[in-house]
Amino acid sequence: MSESQGSDGTTQRLPVIEKETDPGHGGYPAASDYDPVPVVHDGDGKGGRFWSARRVPAGIVAVLLLVGAGALLYDVTAVRAERPAAHWRRELARQLAERPLDDTWVLVGAGVAAALGLWLIVLAVTPGLRQVLPMRRTHADIRAGLQRAAAAMVLRDRAMEVSGVQSVRVRTSRSKADVRAVSHFRELDDVRADLDAVLSDAITGLGLARPPALTVHVGRSGRKG
Repeated sequence: MSESQGSDGTTQRLPVIEKETDPGHGGYPAASDYDPVPVVHDGDGKGGRFWSARRVPAGIVAVLLLVGAGALLYDVTAVRAERPAAHWRRELARQLAERPLDDTWVLVGAGVAAALGLWLIVLAVTPGLRQVLPMRRTHADIRAGLQRAAAAMVLRDRAMEVSGVQSVRVRTSRSKADVRAVSHFRELDDVRADLDAVLSDAITGLGLARPPALTVHVGRSGRKG
């Protein structure tokens, strides 16, 4: 509250504008609203596989359909303009009318068409991108993946840090990590135990949505001569 001395000697009370405060911030004005990134609460944070764009199959099918539809439309337009039908369409109509259903070429053509159709259906209902391993999702708007080759390289580097390991070969898939190591000293059981511990920790550190099962094989290098 403030007071002002007027020209006639009287005292006037000036209005005071009070700012709203947030009691939870020690009397200071509340900070601007902040919306954190929503966190996925789906239990274990698993995410589905990445879907492939299938650009090459889609492009091939689109080109074939465009060429076929364009040729057929051109021939139909030519017939409507009182011109004779194309030789290929007359021959195709004759073959379809004369050949029986159990003809070899009819069966071969039907088999090829069925195989192509089945292939397109499989491409449509499967994700693809088998080389990308989905990682755990901790935020709703972030998805990450790890190449299988990169995961194998990480496991190989960690395995080479184990004492007694001479060489390592790692193969990773969506559900399994197969590690084959060669030891040139130490007991094989001790090396295998260390590899199990180190690689289990490494797989956990990869942050994969579905950690692969670990399989470790340890042996000696072949004798020369």
